Amino acid sequence: MFARILSLGKETAIYGLSTVLGRLLNFLLVPFYTNLLVPGEFGIIANVYAYIAFVVVVYGYGMEQAYMRFFSTAQSAEQREVFSAPFFSLVVSSVVFSSLIYVFAPAISLLIDVGKDQAGIIGYAAWIVFFDTVALIPFASFRMVHRAKTFAALKLSNIVLTLVLNVVFLVSFHMKVEGVFLANLVASVTTCVLSVWMVRPNITLRFSSARYAEILRFALPLMPAGLAGVALQVVDRPILKSLTDDATLGIYQANYRLGIFMMLVVGMFDYAWRPFFLNHANDPDAKPMFAKILTYFSAVLMSVFLFVSLFVEDLVRLQIGGRYLLHPDYWPGLAIIPWVLFAYVFTGMYTVFVPGVYLEKKTQYVPLNSGFGAILKVVLNFSLIPVLGLMGAAQATLWAYVAMAGGMFLVSQRFYRIDFEWVKILKVTLLAVGLYAFSRALSLDAASLAGILAKIMIAAAYVASLFALGVIETSELQRLKTLFARKR
Repeated sequence: MFARILSLGKETAIYGLSTVLGRLLNFLLVPFYTNLLVPGEFGIIANVYAYIAFVVVVYGYGMEQAYMRFFSTAQSAEQREVFSAPFFSLVVSSVVFSSLIYVFAPAISLLIDVGKDQAGIIGYAAWIVFFDTVALIPFASFRMVHRAKTFAALKLSNIVLTLVLNVVFLVSFHMKVEGVFLANLVASVTTCVLSVWMVRPNITLRFSSARYAEILRFALPLMPAGLAGVALQVVDRPILKSLTDDATLGIYQANYRLGIFMMLVVGMFDYAWRPFFLNHANDPDAKPMFAKILTYFSAVLMSVFLFVSLFVEDLVRLQIGGRYLLHPDYWPGLAIIPWVLFAYVFTGMYTVFVPGVYLEKKTQYVPLNSGFGAILKVVLNFSLIPVLGLMGAAQATLWAYVAMAGGMFLVSQRFYRIDFEWVKILKVTLLAVGLYAFSRALSLDAASLAGILAKIMIAAAYVASLFALGVIETSELQRLKTLFARKR
């Protein structure tokens, strides 16, 4: 069991290396944007990308997940067919969708309230989504055949190119919002071409309509769930804009993106986790192994929650070259960051709960669960934003993710029961939240030496307590260490 957990950790580390480096490079765009764009302009970008997130799900209509599910059980002779059916389906449908969006860009720009003068960025967005969608199945293929390094290299190169082009277009050519989308488009085209070229041996024009129909039947029920999942992530942006203004949305978006540190951990785990549980579901000790993984993962998530919450205000007040990491115009939104981080904790737990519905092919429950969470988030946003402003949107996000994780747990346990180590998970959660509350009660000064030292002591107390409370057992760590040494 521990050897397989170590294998999961290894692939998570590879995906994580690209994700961490890439996201950190991408994170540099936050101070870059906040120092070059006023909150209103940043709000326009956040608004359009919120709609892009919804459109991406429609473009993909569950084909990525369907490919991974059918590939995991396909014979060698069937694998090219399993690859090509969803790949060509996405190519054809994406051409149609993007052409329509491009033609009707002026009307769409008015519909989503970005102004007719911004119709050009809608055209860019249409083709960004096209090229990203065409690359979906090639990237899923890298994951399923354990080409983690190829996956990581392409993802990282995409983000580096996006970052460089942002600097070129915004600094050298003095472009504003349009430059952001043009940079993304060029990077998407490059990544798509490279990924398709690398998987060209997998492509065949010979696949049966029966196979395609089977894949489609699995995929389509996932699309409503995907839309609901996206709503859980970004629906607060257009609602916040409608109840406030572009500037408020810009402040919210900039601070929300500081939750990147937790998003990195959840994202890189998810990349490795889905192929992992599909490949090991039939192992005799699969369920105890999955339970142990949630315990370790929860300890990591709550560690990130505590450390980032403690030090984020010190981080944003850093000055580099006379500029703050986050421009002072955006500081009023710092209070939402712990809420965003804690919401991502439940996103991570949701990820660990999904094996039951995937392994037992009960995907019809996914849209119901996600839909409930999305509806709850919409209701809470309209209820809380008028009262609490930015904080209302952040709190609505947390409670929606709590509901989503809880619903997935109940459904998954019904078909694939796992006895998770809830006592340990509760210990680590209460410990992290309690220490953070204690730090707030001390009213420590941000960016002061005394405050930073006190926070370091609190963080050290947390790590020591993980061992003292038995959340992490030294015997288990020793076994993992021995296995790692053998593999080296």
